[in-house]
Amino acid sequence: MDVFMLVDGLLSGGVLPAHAGHRAWPGGTPSLDTLANAPLWPALVSTGTVALAEIGDKTQLLALLLAARFRKPWPIIAGILVATLLNHALAGWAGALAASWLAPEALRWIVAASFIAIALWTLKPDRFDDADEGLLPARGAFIATTVAFFIAEIGDKTQVATVLLAAKYSPLWQVVAGTTVGMLLANVPVVALGSRFAQRLPLRAARIAAALVFLALGSWALLRGIG
Repeated sequence: MDVFMLVDGLLSGGVLPAHAGHRAWPGGTPSLDTLANAPLWPALVSTGTVALAEIGDKTQLLALLLAARFRKPWPIIAGILVATLLNHALAGWAGALAASWLAPEALRWIVAASFIAIALWTLKPDRFDDADEGLLPARGAFIATTVAFFIAEIGDKTQVATVLLAAKYSPLWQVVAGTTVGMLLANVPVVALGSRFAQRLPLRAARIAAALVFLALGSWALLRGIG
């Protein structure tokens, strides 16, 4: 089946036609609505969205700086994991709480507008300057990474995205797990391989792809609502 037929069928929300030489999906080819109701869909969307948004983000530049300073990959990776779990658990809780307080129609417009705003924000390259280096405490690699990452992530677009994803999707644990995995997917190679890997990252293409993902999420929330 041609990839364009697959995309067209999914976006139309219908079932795709059979194609010679290809086995049919069990029970028919799934529509986008079917995929959105899959058990791990919130985790998958959260992982992909945050992994793309994190490429070239300030916290990824922080990971590169930490790797250059301490040269201890495993404590740095552990610090990123702990800081992200704590930060995104709080962010996700705030998003879920907002979803329970706000009327569905108001939440729909707020989430859609916020996703579209993040899409525009994502197109702006991040920088990590001398002032940001003050985030690094004079501690061991694990403590320095945990503290610096938690602080740097406050107000960052990946944290805001976590709030919005938790407002749109449930259960909460899948969103937090997904955004945490997304952060690790983007940052672990940078920590492990250093500047040689970071310099090869297609930052402009990643920013555009992330912006398109956020734009799609905003459009989906606007057209289909929250849930």
